[in-house]
Amino acid sequence: MLLVMGGVLLSTMDSGMVNVALPTMMRDLRVELAAAGLVVSGYLLTVTATLLLWGRLADSIGRGRLYLFGLPLFAVGAMACAFSSSFPLLLCSRSLQALGASMLMATGPAIIRQAFPVGRLGRSIGLVGIATAVGLLAGPLVGGLLLSHFSWRAVFLLPVPLCTLAFLFGRRLFPARPRQRAASFDWRGSCCWLAMVLLWVVAVHRLDLFSLPLLLLAALLLRTFIRLEGRLAAPLLPLSLFTHRSFWVAVVTAALSFAVLFAVMVLLPFYLEYILARPALVVGQVLLAGPASLIVVSPWAGRLYDRIGARFLTTAGMAMSSLSLAAFATMTAATPIWLVAVQLALLGTGQAVFLTPNSASVLARVEEGRLGVAAAILATARNLGMVSGAALALSATGLLFARLSGGVPLAEFQLADHGAALLAALRWAFAGAAAVALLGTFLSLLRRR
Repeated sequence: MLLVMGGVLLSTMDSGMVNVALPTMMRDLRVELAAAGLVVSGYLLTVTATLLLWGRLADSIGRGRLYLFGLPLFAVGAMACAFSSSFPLLLCSRSLQALGASMLMATGPAIIRQAFPVGRLGRSIGLVGIATAVGLLAGPLVGGLLLSHFSWRAVFLLPVPLCTLAFLFGRRLFPARPRQRAASFDWRGSCCWLAMVLLWVVAVHRLDLFSLPLLLLAALLLRTFIRLEGRLAAPLLPLSLFTHRSFWVAVVTAALSFAVLFAVMVLLPFYLEYILARPALVVGQVLLAGPASLIVVSPWAGRLYDRIGARFLTTAGMAMSSLSLAAFATMTAATPIWLVAVQLALLGTGQAVFLTPNSASVLARVEEGRLGVAAAILATARNLGMVSGAALALSATGLLFARLSGGVPLAEFQLADHGAALLAALRWAFAGAAAVALLGTFLSLLRRR
């Protein structure tokens, strides 16, 4: 539990620290904002595209072995980022770091499932949720502290000793074993999967006329991928898993849950800073309400899952999220900031009530030989939801604002002239997210009792 929580803490805290350090890196390396964003989006894309590959490989060569390989790879990538002398080198190093993070994410939940009996799986996953929330909380705070005293390179150096300690600790838990013979790897399916994920992410980020052909090509690759996987004895993605209603419902609702969560997390700063005219420090303090509620509620939700199962809890969690998002869609320029924090805490509570039982319900029903790939599918769904939700929310808000303001770019925003247009665009975006959460609520009802 400590080992897996440490890996989750490292990966989530690293993302928060890098987000805070991004403007400093942009100035130091002399790159534009759009290019600097590749430090974040490239990392997320690498993680999302490779999770399924590592999950399949973990079932073949051993989950503990792959987890231990991911720790030093993450550390080496972080060190390479810290000593990068150019922006292209930083991007390559960041991708290497993302490969290590993807290995940790793909194998961690499966290791938890192996270590704990099914009757205590909910509370175990709840503890992992605490590590996730602590990482989300600590990342911006630690990143800001490091930047106030050191260079942005210190942000990448901090995880190195932590990874080293976790690796040495893990070596005692997972002693060296005779090397297993790996099953034949599905290279054609892997290449098809990577291309499909890349096309989808690029399409939702662009959201213009070029998005439609990209989506059509991704759909064509999906059809080809399904045909390839159906012919293999050891496929990258066992399609038989999706014949179980509880499995595909959990995967789809996980993607919807993270889509609405990250849509709020990227849009709310615009409301707080542009509409309510609050300073960045206050914006950061308000945004802490979501992760804080996750810390409090996740263990409770896990214990409750062990008693009553996932159907009621996941449905209630998505319903709470939908209500919170509907409340965001009614905000005005006079909404008190404490009410915004309460609504965000309600969203975080709904997410905690949903996420822990949802993850536990998947891992509890999957047989031993497919734990790695099942955990990787769930993590891939969450990451795709996160990337898609954030990209669609920003693109849709930008398009709506441009239409309502007569084509004024958001960079030229003036509260007196464009405040009503931006507020209307944000409210429509929050309403759309509420509709997505409501869809997730109805899907959660389809689970077996």
